[in-house]
Amino acid sequence: MRVLVAADSAVTRAGLESVITQSPALSLAGSVSTGNLIEQIREVQPDVVLLAWRRGLEESHDSWTESGPAFVLLTDGTEQPSTRADFHSGLRAILPLQASAHEIAVAIEAAAEGLIVLHPDAVNSRQGTGPGSRPPEAPLTVREIEVLHLLAEGFANKNIAWKLKISEHTVKFHIASIFTKLNVSSRAEAVTIGIRQGVILL
Repeated sequence: MRVLVAADSAVTRAGLESVITQSPALSLAGSVSTGNLIEQIREVQPDVVLLAWRRGLEESHDSWTESGPAFVLLTDGTEQPSTRADFHSGLRAILPLQASAHEIAVAIEAAAEGLIVLHPDAVNSRQGTGPGSRPPEAPLTVREIEVLHLLAEGFANKNIAWKLKISEHTVKFHIASIFTKLNVSSRAEAVTIGIRQGVILL
């Protein structure tokens, strides 16, 4: 199943690419900024487009149809489909930006089969509460945020240790704590979630 990743942030794209490449059922058809989305859809003809920005979906409406790729939208909840037309024109799944890698992969597979996927957190995000709402994650410490920022810049553990004047063992401890709090298993996922939650500002 070929998936095209679309997001304006290179770091976000890297995190979403990691989600695709780590799933045995999915293959990465390409990765593009939303400004080049329509052109890339025509060129690579993916089965599914994983889109992290609402405007790209809106601008694409005239360029794809029900016979085109399925769209999986990651949203912060400020944008919701206003009518059923979105679903008829290709949108198949709406997930919150903080969705896990597993949830994203499952939604992509379901969307490719023509199913509609509505994550409870995305549906209830405008109210901020509801039966599908998640409890807030444990907040990162100031030091963990510093480590996460350096991870986003691509620094290795020893370089992070040198910059923060701490031991490499302590860096590993902080990274493990970040992974646990963000419920991720890789640096790319941690950085992606950090961006989605506003911990990392680009």
